[in-house]
Amino acid sequence: MKKRYLFIALIILSIASVFIGVKDITPLDIFNLSQDQAEILLTSRIPRLISIIVAGISLSISGLIMQQLTRNKFVSPTTAGTMDSAKLGILVSLMIFVSASPLEKMLVAFVFALLGTFVFMKILEKIKFKDTIFIPLVGLMFGNIINSITTFFAYKHDLIQNISAWLQGDFSMIIKGRYELIFISIPIVIIAYLFANKFTVAGMGEEFSINLGLNYRRVVNTGLVIVAMVSAVVILTVGVIPFLGLVVPNIVTIYQGDNLKKNLPHTALLGAVFVLFCDILGRVIIYPYEIPIGLTVGAIGSGIFAYLLMRRRAHEA
Repeated sequence: MKKRYLFIALIILSIASVFIGVKDITPLDIFNLSQDQAEILLTSRIPRLISIIVAGISLSISGLIMQQLTRNKFVSPTTAGTMDSAKLGILVSLMIFVSASPLEKMLVAFVFALLGTFVFMKILEKIKFKDTIFIPLVGLMFGNIINSITTFFAYKHDLIQNISAWLQGDFSMIIKGRYELIFISIPIVIIAYLFANKFTVAGMGEEFSINLGLNYRRVVNTGLVIVAMVSAVVILTVGVIPFLGLVVPNIVTIYQGDNLKKNLPHTALLGAVFVLFCDILGRVIIYPYEIPIGLTVGAIGSGIFAYLLMRRRAHEA
């Protein structure tokens, strides 16, 4: 988990990502690029690499913030209904704001993601039995209810294919002019770093935070806004990437402890490396075709999630 090793892995995987594809481009070709090769690099592969890295960093950090604020290692945008609420927001924007721009659709998705996350947090406050595994299961049930509502209205208005095309986690459609919205995640991640110490204190509980002079509600609301905004941006540009915000922060905290500010760089690097690895894997398994990133991250991430659950149960036993 040393940062230098993660950074080296990120550099190696980034170089590999740029040169993997149907069109043959080798590192030696960089010094003598044809017009077609230069266009592919600038229009498709470099934008794809940037979106992979930014999505991996922002979703992983969002998961870390949610886990800190809820004091539960199995809560993430995927298991708290945030992603499902953002999906509902996208459906509403497709139904009501037909001619809306991507930025306007992102704002609608952000509002719904924020509302869904607030509802989940309110549910947590009402739950008396705060078991480590019970809470994310409640989040999954809440998310499935939202997802069912989304599917019902999508089916009713003949938008199933539209919503599926929007939400399928896939980097193959990332090209110049269609990914720039994801840059909004960068200043949000910087804000998360500035608030890191406050999130750490807030994670110790409301009473403890207030005793230390921290405005607990404001800090929690700031964290939820960050998570909702990142979820909306990533869903609109890339689609749903499941389990990323759950698995990466857990791996980091196992090795690094619970200091959020100390963990942010490791979480960001590991998130980017993990998504890059899964993307490259999806591109080489059935080359020249590719498996969507949502499927590869979902398969590997769900396996790690199951392992973490069993590991937690073994420790409790």
